[in-house]
Amino acid sequence: MSCEIDPRLCPIGVFDSGVGGLSVLGEAVRQLPHEDFIYFGDTYNAPYGTKAPEQVRELAFGIVESFCARRVKAVVIACNTATAEAAKELRAHYSFPIIGMEPALKPASELEGPGLRLVLATPGTLSSEKYASLYARFGQNAVSLPCPGLMDFVESGDRGSPALRDYLEHLLQPYLHENVTAVVLGCTHYPFIRPLIASFFPESTRILDGNAGTVRQLRRVLRQKDLLKTEGTGTVTLETSGNDQTLTLMKAMFEEAKEMIS
Repeated sequence: MSCEIDPRLCPIGVFDSGVGGLSVLGEAVRQLPHEDFIYFGDTYNAPYGTKAPEQVRELAFGIVESFCARRVKAVVIACNTATAEAAKELRAHYSFPIIGMEPALKPASELEGPGLRLVLATPGTLSSEKYASLYARFGQNAVSLPCPGLMDFVESGDRGSPALRDYLEHLLQPYLHENVTAVVLGCTHYPFIRPLIASFFPESTRILDGNAGTVRQLRRVLRQKDLLKTEGTGTVTLETSGNDQTLTLMKAMFEEAKEMIS
């Protein structure tokens, strides 16, 4: 459904299984300061990364349909798992642009050096056909590391508890004495714990995510379709399927997300 007055004035919908997509939203606000955003964190149904593909698709369609009622001009799926499992079907169903995420494996493959590229992501992302295709093209020297439960630490606001440190040490231990050129953060929750992940590696190891690239693609598509808003002060509306406590956490993490990329 299009905006009745000027489609450029319509908002952009952004959604994730919880708070992780706020890392994408922070980047979007930086690159597109005039745009209005509606963010929905589906905390009640989190995590998506361990759900069956058909469950993820059903949830994604429900959210995008609710965005339609708000007359959005585009949707950003700020979730690697939902992108992998639902983006193709959503694009076939809706006429407005739908921008998804993918792990930054291509940029990692383009870095100099023969070292490993570690890809941290949810089981759902790593088992998807979309990731298999990405890996087939850019997976040389890449190791895929499923991280069930890692996003749960971020959802609770954890940045460095002993339990989280133990989780990461157990996950990364086999590679700590290897030559690791890059670590790819293949879930939008993980940038919130980027400093902790980076602390396990030498300073020369690059820590990459796909947030900036996704927002650049959003900007390109909006410009191509003459949907880019170029004047005025943008707004952000945060919503969740969780409770008031979740919304309070989301507000704090959104401010943190803006600080991370400032």
